[in-house]
Amino acid sequence: MRFADSEFDPYVLSLPTCSAIPLICDSPHSGVVYPADFQSCLPTSILRSGEDTYVEELWQAIPSVGGALLAANFPRTYIDPNREEDDIDPNILAEPWATELHPTEKSRLGHGLIWSMARKQPLYDRKLWVAEVENRIATYHQPYHQALQRQIEAAHERFGVVWHLNLHSMPSDSYEVLEIDTDKPLADFVLGDRDGTTCDPTLIGIIEDFLLQRGYTVARNDPFKGVALIARIGRPEENRHSLQIEVNRSLYMDEESYERSANFQNLQRDLSELSVTVAEFVRSVM
Repeated sequence: MRFADSEFDPYVLSLPTCSAIPLICDSPHSGVVYPADFQSCLPTSILRSGEDTYVEELWQAIPSVGGALLAANFPRTYIDPNREEDDIDPNILAEPWATELHPTEKSRLGHGLIWSMARKQPLYDRKLWVAEVENRIATYHQPYHQALQRQIEAAHERFGVVWHLNLHSMPSDSYEVLEIDTDKPLADFVLGDRDGTTCDPTLIGIIEDFLLQRGYTVARNDPFKGVALIARIGRPEENRHSLQIEVNRSLYMDEESYERSANFQNLQRDLSELSVTVAEFVRSVM
């Protein structure tokens, strides 16, 4: 991670390096460039717990199989691209918002559009001004969504179908973070399609089978179903398919030091081979 002393691009877009297919992938939470105006009161060691660190690296093979890969540069603790613009807890604001807000359960947990908590500690020792939040939306959130939407629409217009993978990582104590009381272990991978509503089940089955054959454990929609991005994009009846993929951070990194673990390259290799499998499926149904 680094703290920026000037403006920076909100995202990196890696385009296909071979014949393009209608596969658009995005990593909305792997950003590690912290804007100068963040002004959180938390130490970076806790702030970084919100990062899906290295996810864009784990999936770096996507362009080589014909897909596009969009990755945010800014951190989700600053503003979360996987939330709608009105998912704001009014209690974090120093003044009223101009229009009606619709905070979700994520906001209650402190993880709405603007995070107010990380590791159960307040991010700020003050309230935020409306202009601050509006600037974050205009400078980072909207450009990210616009870039993703351009890729989605271009693929759908060209091929008549689009397949979207929304790529994430999850802390190994996710059940605790989500305040879910359970004694079952967190899976290595969680595939989220908002309970069967955002993606053709054939692709989900292919991905699940691949991961199981490699020895990983896989869950569906437990505890992550997918939030704003796949809800917006996933409309299978219009040939728009969207799937969220969560990978357990303990598989590839030290969650305290944020360093890659010895297994990082093995996981990266498996996900590169999974990318080939996904691309073969997409080509087969084009």
